[in-house]
Amino acid sequence: MDARSAAPGPHALDLPAIQALAREDMAAVDALIRRRLASEVVLINQIAEYIVGAGGKRLRPMLLILAAGALGHRGAEAHQLAAVVEFIHTATLLHDDVVDESDLRRGRRTANAVWGNAASVLVGDFLYSRSFQLMVELDRMEVMRILADTTNAIAEGEVLQLLHVRNPDTDEAAYLRVIERKTAVLFAAATRLGALLAGADAATCEAMHRYGLHLGYAFQIADDVLDYASDAATLGKNLGDDLAEGKATLPLIHAIGHSDDAVRARLRAIVEEGDVDALPEVIAAIRATGGLDYSRRRAEDYARAAERELEGLADNAHVAALRGLARYAVDRDH
Repeated sequence: MDARSAAPGPHALDLPAIQALAREDMAAVDALIRRRLASEVVLINQIAEYIVGAGGKRLRPMLLILAAGALGHRGAEAHQLAAVVEFIHTATLLHDDVVDESDLRRGRRTANAVWGNAASVLVGDFLYSRSFQLMVELDRMEVMRILADTTNAIAEGEVLQLLHVRNPDTDEAAYLRVIERKTAVLFAAATRLGALLAGADAATCEAMHRYGLHLGYAFQIADDVLDYASDAATLGKNLGDDLAEGKATLPLIHAIGHSDDAVRARLRAIVEEGDVDALPEVIAAIRATGGLDYSRRRAEDYARAAERELEGLADNAHVAALRGLARYAVDRDH
């Protein structure tokens, strides 16, 4: 039976219920991650354990587990690919923190702040190569193609973002191109791989890919809202990090485009300087122009688009979990 032919179910699970549903599988994924992190090089073990042990949402591997489960697949292959996705994500975090000169993530010092930039970059490289070892073990060319394309797109996104640092002319279209490559493509790979493992038809695999892509957009835009609307203790990183790094994200892009000439000129200068001391001024301009509300609406648009991609799936707890994650992406406070 085509999995997309059944009537949709309207319900969605909240985050605790989603985590409970995935707990057994995620415990297996975590055990595999720790087992395959092992290296004879002590520093690799120290840094990798520091990063992985920091916890985090494990959202990307959970997406793969839930997508596979939504279509009737569970087991060791899903656990291994979920670990691959988490390794890739963790490698990008190590590299990101070096590029961004970040010193706080998930409420504690970044690896580069503790061990230095060189060690962080090299352990990120180790995690990338370890992820490819794991995927090759599955001996499935389509899996390798998806993940090779994904890691290449992530690298492009990093360079694309670098081109827009301290660039006040960055518009919404350019911003979306960056977050598609930096964030959304890995979400999309996770959900497509889950469908692929389940033996889903091409239409279902494409729908799951689109679900992940839309969810990734929603998640990143919501993240960028929180950088101007949350607080450091809740967020787990320094408030205004994007501004300090010279990144014009959607709330600020909207403010620049909708302010009067004097305020626009001031905001442009702040972006060019990466002036984090001007954060209160920037927040005031964002609020005055409705930048937070606009960005939240855009995130909600993408979350609803993600939910629509699930409408053809036979309803079950895992589909309800995927629906719930689309809502969680825009409702969370960190």
